[in-house]
Amino acid sequence: MNPSRRLLYAIAALLCLGLLLGIAAALGSPLFTGAHTAWWGLLLCLGFVATVDALRLRRLPSPELRRVLAGNLALSRWHDVQLEIRHPQAQAMHAEIFDHAPAGLDVQELPQQVQLPAGQHCQLNYRLQPMRRGHFHFQHCEIRLFSPLGLWRERRLLPLQSQTKVYPDFTQLHGAPLMAVDRWLSRLGVRQQPRRGLGMDFHQLREFREGDTLRQIDWKATARIRAPIVREYQDDRDQQILLMLDCGRRMRSQDGPLTHFDHALNASLLLGYVALRQGDALGLYTFATEQRRFFAPAKGQTQLNALLNGVYDLANTQRPADFASAANDVLTLQKRRALVIILSNLRDEDDETLLGAVRQLSRRHRVLVVSLREPALDNLRQQPVRSFQDALDYCGTLDYLSARGRLHEQLLAHGVPVLDARPHELGPELISRYLAWKKGGVL
Repeated sequence: MNPSRRLLYAIAALLCLGLLLGIAAALGSPLFTGAHTAWWGLLLCLGFVATVDALRLRRLPSPELRRVLAGNLALSRWHDVQLEIRHPQAQAMHAEIFDHAPAGLDVQELPQQVQLPAGQHCQLNYRLQPMRRGHFHFQHCEIRLFSPLGLWRERRLLPLQSQTKVYPDFTQLHGAPLMAVDRWLSRLGVRQQPRRGLGMDFHQLREFREGDTLRQIDWKATARIRAPIVREYQDDRDQQILLMLDCGRRMRSQDGPLTHFDHALNASLLLGYVALRQGDALGLYTFATEQRRFFAPAKGQTQLNALLNGVYDLANTQRPADFASAANDVLTLQKRRALVIILSNLRDEDDETLLGAVRQLSRRHRVLVVSLREPALDNLRQQPVRSFQDALDYCGTLDYLSARGRLHEQLLAHGVPVLDARPHELGPELISRYLAWKKGGVL
């Protein structure tokens, strides 16, 4: 329990008055002879009133609180949280509310002061922004009550447990209709390549239309119906895609609110969304973690939900990326031929280990290496050189980019394609490459 400003101001006023009375008494002024008794009376009255007010505050029961919080939150997005407060007493009360959010969640519009009506309930809202993924538990809510006369404040920590899960910012795509996928990809900036040739999977028979070729005609069906009938094909919808996600220390670089690891995870889920819509099977393998996670390639919306629930609390570590061990593990787990996409941040020291792992994977699977490029390097390369330190930064950046470029060239020389993209452009670039390969019959 702490004194409020009102009580402190009253005490300060009495002290100032006592100081004046003391100075007058020292000067021998007869005007303030009886004022000392009045001053002591005021002090005793203030002490008595403050004591009674403190006892009344102690006896006040705590209001009843209830937190309304969504069970699933999206990373780096603002969400509304509601606190419902019920005051069962027959007298109105003034209070100050502050909700204790777990570390990793930023809050706005707290604390808030509310006037609690007698025997009624009220509510207040504040905003919450998750800064990292995972499972979060709310334990307490702090309420500061004011005494009836406003002379005291008491801080009470009320148990109020809630929990929520923070997922990658992918929730807005749930429930998107199938016909809206192309428009959604267009808004993302995905470039769909023109189709070369026809798919290999038979889809249906239909009537001949303008633009169809003679080789599409099904002559047996045409002779039976005595009308031109063509065979319609579609892209192969039975491909398997396995994402190898590096969770090690090289993915801890941060550009903006998200790390490279979060960008790679978001891009993986976006690619998974598109691939599952295309009828392909998607799987995920993580390496450089405390305990690897493997999701075998599967189809359907249930697989996307399984991936979301399986990686929402995934965090990158300080471990180095062991590409050789990861490749051996994938070859053991994934028997069927698949498109294996390695998402990492390549370094110049990766030449031997990465090349060996990629060659080993390429014997059974088609491999795509995705490397995240730091925007800070591009900015340093484009800045004008005005000092000796700027020259050192410029030369160091060129040397680093040249070493990484040589690694990319070595991978390309071994027939392994490389996708080098900035973190915020990774999702559209990765989806564009996947759709181009699929429509071109490369997968």
